[in-house]
Amino acid sequence: MSDSNSSRSLVLVALFAALLAVFGLIPKIDLPFGVPITIQTLGVMLAGCLLGPWRAFLAMALFLLAVAFGLPLLSGGRGGLAVFAAPSAGFLLGWPLGAAVSGAVMALLPGRTPLSLAIKAFAASVVGGIGVVYASGIVGLMTLAHLSAGQATVASLAFVPGDLVKCIVSALVVHTVARGLPDWSFGGRRRA
Repeated sequence: MSDSNSSRSLVLVALFAALLAVFGLIPKIDLPFGVPITIQTLGVMLAGCLLGPWRAFLAMALFLLAVAFGLPLLSGGRGGLAVFAAPSAGFLLGWPLGAAVSGAVMALLPGRTPLSLAIKAFAASVVGGIGVVYASGIVGLMTLAHLSAGQATVASLAFVPGDLVKCIVSALVVHTVARGLPDWSFGGRRRA
């Protein structure tokens, strides 16, 4: 990788970590089982779809590292190591892997036109941003909130409608970027 490519990668990783922090300024909606509804998972989906698996993973890891150091970047002004012991910790820890899987799906599925890229982004957001993040979140609820697998799964269903809307928004953003920046490398790969 050339210096300009590595510099560009660093800028994009930092930019998407910052975007996630900005999304944290939007107020959260608290649910009774300790996992809030936030817009920050949209940032996970967008990072995967726009950056590719490796840079998306790094952006989410950088963000979580900043949170661990105490920066109040999570929705509601939360930060510090305590958030990784809360019932929502499984969801948070699923963000880097969810973003990476979204990026991998974007790289694997065919698509060259803005419409096909948007469809691909919707699928990538569902697989990584919902599937992977929820799987991690369910394990976290089972471990930290002491819920059974069934209870944790049912509790997580409260997030599905909102996260499907986020998948649509992610697809619309990818469509817009594909139209405005035709040389953008979705999923880390350049369009042919």
